[in-house]
Amino acid sequence: MSMILTIAKREFKSLFLSPLAWTVLAVLQGLLAYLFLTQVETFTLIQPKLASIDGAPGLTDIVVTPLYGNAAIILLLVTPLLTMRLICEERRNKTLSLLLSAPISTTDIILGKYLGSLGLLLLVVFLVTLMPLSLLVGGELDWGKLAANLLALVLLVSAFTATGLFMSTVAGHPTVAAMGTFGILLLLWILDWSAGMNDQRSELFEYLSILRHFQNLQSGQLSSVDISYFLLFTATFILLSIRCLANDRLQK
Repeated sequence: MSMILTIAKREFKSLFLSPLAWTVLAVLQGLLAYLFLTQVETFTLIQPKLASIDGAPGLTDIVVTPLYGNAAIILLLVTPLLTMRLICEERRNKTLSLLLSAPISTTDIILGKYLGSLGLLLLVVFLVTLMPLSLLVGGELDWGKLAANLLALVLLVSAFTATGLFMSTVAGHPTVAAMGTFGILLLLWILDWSAGMNDQRSELFEYLSILRHFQNLQSGQLSSVDISYFLLFTATFILLSIRCLANDRLQK
């Protein structure tokens, strides 16, 4: 366990040594802050009308839920850029063979890399969460829905990071890893759109759709099916990454 944490700390620090991470964080926060303020302005404009409607959506529904939804879409674009170098860069710099020859298990390497990159994305989630918390100065939030949105985004970035790590393990170039990660995530994001446009339901596509499970959790309806989906998704790609790196070690 100590070796996993050591690798995770090293990976987390190396990400912050890269200007890419700082650029992504700055652009991400600026964009999400703009979207957040836009939603707050929208709520301010329609608040008088909502006051006269029984059971009208509140501040959390109009501001917080769309914010986390927008964050999910932006992170789908950003995560491939942050994870593409995890293993690819080690391979390109000829340091992967040194890492594999060290008395460290393949599982420790993969889990350390995963936790290091996930730590950066969880920092992004934390910064996003500070925005709706600022509304407590002059309003009230539905803590249950806020917690559900936070859980949904944490599970989502965990799945995104695992996918990016796997593609970085199998790809030979960071650009290929980034494009592969984005392709897989985008496919799973829009998987059940075609069935919906034809007014047809596909239970398989609905279950595989990462967007549907994310939205289910966002609505506050916590289900073991949705949570298990993300946990199984993440575990599957981590195990595939371990298997691929183990094959590389055997070939050395």
